[in-house]
Amino acid sequence: MGNSSKDDSASDGDTSSGDTPPSKSSLYSEGEKVLAYHGPRLYEAKVQKAELRKKEWRYFVHYLKSLQWLRHLSNSWDEWVGVDRLMKHTEENVLKQQALDKKQGVDKNVKSGRSAQTKPKSSTDAKVEKEDLKNNVSKGKKRKSESGVEKDNVSLEKLVKIQIPSTLRKQLVDDWEFVTQQDKLVKLPRSPTVDDILTKYLEYRAKKDGMMTDSIGEILKGIRCYFDKALPVMLLYKKERKQYHEAVVDNVSPSTVYGAEHLLRLFVKLPELLAFVNIEEETLTRLQQKVLDFLKFLQKNQSTFFLSAYDGSKVSEGKGKGKDD
Repeated sequence: MGNSSKDDSASDGDTSSGDTPPSKSSLYSEGEKVLAYHGPRLYEAKVQKAELRKKEWRYFVHYLKSLQWLRHLSNSWDEWVGVDRLMKHTEENVLKQQALDKKQGVDKNVKSGRSAQTKPKSSTDAKVEKEDLKNNVSKGKKRKSESGVEKDNVSLEKLVKIQIPSTLRKQLVDDWEFVTQQDKLVKLPRSPTVDDILTKYLEYRAKKDGMMTDSIGEILKGIRCYFDKALPVMLLYKKERKQYHEAVVDNVSPSTVYGAEHLLRLFVKLPELLAFVNIEEETLTRLQQKVLDFLKFLQKNQSTFFLSAYDGSKVSEGKGKGKDD
């Protein structure tokens, strides 16, 4: 997405056509609830300010829900956008928002990842991927997913850099080996679950800090939300999909079924997921610090949270066909 901050009026929309004639009357009024494009998706937002600049209307919008957990890392989560980034909050446009959500694999009521799949990787691709995992897992290097979602080209400089501790990087490599090479799966449901681990971390921080902070709680809610949405789209290997559809039914949250093994995979993909979010440098630094602290907590409890061996009896059919996320 764009690089604009809330004080920058330069155009940051990636869908601008530039051929809309300027109008003296604004299409959106201050205080109006709208839908705003942010990356490939639409989010609910509210227009805070409307200004005519260089014959073009610019709108200072405040995101209401999905991006709100990041607000606790900074003073606010707002940005200037052009008219091309906004849509009226109508029933028709809300349906369009839901359709985009479904395409991105974030609709809880739809079993994501069933219909849109890319071709499976070859054995050569799998070997390359393994080397990437060993050497570049901390650099946020992107790997192919089978979600079928077209990703924007985001430079590595713009990605949030997450340094995963060395013992956890080895855990990721072992995880890859178990599933793709040894045809073994994590036995579900896991204990502790992702929810359990996040709760334990919240209790750990409260005890260490002597208080329960809202910012930590909101960040953990954000991690949980990202995990639940990302798991079926980009955190599973192909051999794990059948198990997912059997284990996650009736709108059960994956965070109540899966554990540390799959949660750790999220932090490899997190830089890619956050690439669509305009994070100010100060906010980015705080986010990196808090994520690193959480990863150190996982590392400290590695023998308790992670399995030392996987279950080899329930691998889905078609083994050897492809290795992917």
